[in-house]
Amino acid sequence: MASNDCTDQSPLDSSSTSTIVDTRSCTSADTSKDHLILEKDFAKQCLSKEQCENPDINSPVDAKDVESETAAGMVPVSTVLSHHNIANAQTSGDLYRTETALTLETQLSRHATTDVNFPFATEISDRAEFPDEYTAETATGLVPVQSIRSFRRISKAPTIPELEKGEEEIEYVTFKIGDPENPMNWSTTFRWCVTLIVSVLVIAVAFGSSCVTGGLGLIEERYHVSLEVSILTCSVMVVGFAVGPLAWSPLSEQFGRRPIYFISLLLYTIFNIPCALSPNIGGLIVCRFLCGVFASSGLVLAGGTIADIWPMAHRGNAIAYFAAAPYCGPVFGPLIGGWINIGSHRLDLIFWVNMAFAGAMFIITSAIPETYAPVILKRRAAKLRKETGNPNIMTEQERLKAPLSEIIRTVLVRPVMLIMTEPVLDLMNMYIVLIYSLLYAFFFAYPVIFQELYDYNDGMIGLMFIPILIGAMFALVTTPILEKVYTRTISRRLPTPEDRLIGSMIGAPFVPIALFILGATSYKHIIWVGPSSAGLAFGYGMVLIYFSVNNYIIDSYEKCAASALAAKVFTRSAGGAAFPLFTTQMYQRLGLQWASWLLAFISLAMVIIPFGFYKYGAHLRSIWGNSAKYANDSK
Repeated sequence: MASNDCTDQSPLDSSSTSTIVDTRSCTSADTSKDHLILEKDFAKQCLSKEQCENPDINSPVDAKDVESETAAGMVPVSTVLSHHNIANAQTSGDLYRTETALTLETQLSRHATTDVNFPFATEISDRAEFPDEYTAETATGLVPVQSIRSFRRISKAPTIPELEKGEEEIEYVTFKIGDPENPMNWSTTFRWCVTLIVSVLVIAVAFGSSCVTGGLGLIEERYHVSLEVSILTCSVMVVGFAVGPLAWSPLSEQFGRRPIYFISLLLYTIFNIPCALSPNIGGLIVCRFLCGVFASSGLVLAGGTIADIWPMAHRGNAIAYFAAAPYCGPVFGPLIGGWINIGSHRLDLIFWVNMAFAGAMFIITSAIPETYAPVILKRRAAKLRKETGNPNIMTEQERLKAPLSEIIRTVLVRPVMLIMTEPVLDLMNMYIVLIYSLLYAFFFAYPVIFQELYDYNDGMIGLMFIPILIGAMFALVTTPILEKVYTRTISRRLPTPEDRLIGSMIGAPFVPIALFILGATSYKHIIWVGPSSAGLAFGYGMVLIYFSVNNYIIDSYEKCAASALAAKVFTRSAGGAAFPLFTTQMYQRLGLQWASWLLAFISLAMVIIPFGFYKYGAHLRSIWGNSAKYANDSK
């Protein structure tokens, strides 16, 4: 019941005809709580049309003029006040409004949608009732929990528990309409600049993993180790790519992208110093592993940053251009590292160059404003709590904060469980592992092929990787076209994950074709153009497959996309780290032709995966997987 200090009223009973709520005499102690005052719904209509259009905070609200009924039978005072634009008085004397179920009609969808950047690791997602809080924009920027429950009629949903004492007064923070702090409202030019920056960051990170391949002979000479040990300096950094995301993903959900970029990239830059100065191979291998751990933030957060700043309708085009970065980056390693080796014969210079590249991207990336909406809103909520003195202003992430045990389960256990129990994910991961592993295999196959056939040095061998980059550029012309085809498809009917596989069906045949060409042209009497041209087909198919299969995994595992992608990153990095360890020996034992053809036949067998899933994917997912994890398949 409302306090006597805040109202002039007759007793609240069925005969009451003059119940008045007058905010002019309210105190902060009264209005900081939602007092339930009548069995009428003030959110249904105004006292008069004039009062709706020209609200007067000095005008009282008379209950006798309201005729609508409510489902609950009672209405919070804050709902009455916000509907009539009568603000709650705070200790500071400031006034603020909140949304009602009625005002949400034109601002939200009845059915909540969960964006890919929802903080799955740090929020109890099963209990979320406002998952679109981070992408929605409202007029006031404050949505009471009672309003969202009333609007979506979820108060009796089996997965949503009853509100505890005090929780009925919670007000969720959203962006305001046209909010300049919302990254999706930044100018298109600035958003493309951010997209370009994080794409170059991924190239810089991937370059760091393969830059040593142009100077493996220098490592052998300096530390008096075998070729296999020198190859470890590449493999262990890729292993770091698998380990790092287990920490960076949940930390970015809690603290934001910007501080994680700053800390991790600073450490990555610094740890290139001991790589350059290490007195023994053990120190070099350990520091390269740590470089991989710290640099992996660029790989795991770049895609999230792009999703932060682009609305769903335009996100596909940005991702389409970004798709080549993780696979083009490693190609620059032997290209640049090889010429540094030839020109200076200094191993440390390779690491100094890598440090300069990493340091430049550290400075540029650190200048990007925070893009992660849940963290931006969490900071805004803290500011509003301080300004208004209302402790119930918060984000849903703060209210449903996951305990540490749940975060560990989501980050560490769930990806492993998905690998062990989801054949669909395993098959797609196998395909990604193959493509990524073949890319790193090229870094060690090309030196064998071009040294044996043409006696090329490391610098000339690096030039042979340029066709892979050219093929990837051709793929970047194709991916926007594929995105337009997908957009037209979903405009005609509901999409299915299989709609994403068209790109992989186009790119899949190009990988075995490239390897068959490489094997068939690896003869001394054939000019270097023959084996190097294989890179064109491989680069084209590689990017299309990655772009397509990555989207397929996200769409298939909507409710646990973060864990599915973590499983993909782990298996992909494991394959990329393992293949270099035996590629050289394989080409030496099997010969230049049959080593390439063996990989070609394996790739040819894998072509069936995208075609098979395009036709039978919905059925396979229904019988092999947990349907609760999957998107709807209705067309």
